[in-house]
Amino acid sequence: MRVAGVMSGTSLDGIDVAVVEIRGRRVETLGFTSTAYSPAVREAILGVSNCPTHTAQISRLNFQLGELYARAVLGAVKKFGAVELIGCHGQTLYHQARAESYAGRSFGCTWQVGEAAVIAGRLNVPVVSNFRPADMVAGGQGAPLVPLLDYVMFAHARRGRVLQNIGGIANLTAIPAGGAAEELIAFDTGPGNMVIDALAQQLYNKSYDRNGAIAARGSVLEPVLQVMLRNTYFRMKPPRTAGREQFGREYTADFLKACRRLSRKHEDALATATALTAETITRSYGRFVLASMKKREVDYIVSGGGARNATLMAMLAARLEPLGCELATSEGFGMPAEAKEAMAFALLAWQTWHRLPGNTPSATGAAKPAILGQVTFA
Repeated sequence: MRVAGVMSGTSLDGIDVAVVEIRGRRVETLGFTSTAYSPAVREAILGVSNCPTHTAQISRLNFQLGELYARAVLGAVKKFGAVELIGCHGQTLYHQARAESYAGRSFGCTWQVGEAAVIAGRLNVPVVSNFRPADMVAGGQGAPLVPLLDYVMFAHARRGRVLQNIGGIANLTAIPAGGAAEELIAFDTGPGNMVIDALAQQLYNKSYDRNGAIAARGSVLEPVLQVMLRNTYFRMKPPRTAGREQFGREYTADFLKACRRLSRKHEDALATATALTAETITRSYGRFVLASMKKREVDYIVSGGGARNATLMAMLAARLEPLGCELATSEGFGMPAEAKEAMAFALLAWQTWHRLPGNTPSATGAAKPAILGQVTFA
């Protein structure tokens, strides 16, 4: 079955579409495209994400994103051929993984937008969307949902594997050598590119720090790094998930304020933000994963936009090598670095279409497997 997976993450850099062929549990990548958000669309998303807004803005954005997703998939279909099913994660506006009190009750909640009916109507193909709620109803945190693909694509009989995705938020999936799916560990490690990108935009008017070139010119402000590492999120045991609610504009403002007390050099702030990502990934692995790996030698495979950041990758390699990890990118294993999350939602859509569960309870904390998402027919 040919399936298109659509992903637009917390980095807000655009829309990724992966076209895959799925036969049983075998997933083959046929093609990948990425379409950048316009500045206006990016600002519209930020204007309704975890902040006071108006229902009209959310409704308009929901339909606008549906049109943009449809256009992106259409472009991929023209390039790589027709698909029979589309899996679309949508754009997260708010994700509250843990129960909080509201109107007399306590519960978790989530909200992704991008109208599935628009996508299905424009391409005349059924769409699976709204993946997270079913896992939350089963007692999970609604994320991470990528571990199923990680296990299918990377589980190895003799090698331990850690799949580290670095998008806006960084998340890992750890699979012991010869381990069953129930043995994997997966969770969000903390900020990936989110703080780095926000500083690049605010200080340099750039979308991101290309290749980590700005950070490479700076010096890490160790006192700031140590203060930021005290954030309670980094001490939370998995399962755990994060987003703009934890590491968005407020966190970035506090981070920059702390940097300014020690240095007025913009590049020092970027270097420190990059070190924060590398350090929180390494500490997450050492604290919550290392003891569970059956062998010390581990393939540490990085995907996502962060894999293109040479400074970040160098910081990671230096920190992970003493822990027995050999750093690589997913491209060395046949998967385009930016394509993984889009591929994951193609696989999850296939699971839903065949009435099979798509969550991994050991990763999300759900009490049971759940069939994820809602199907919108053409």
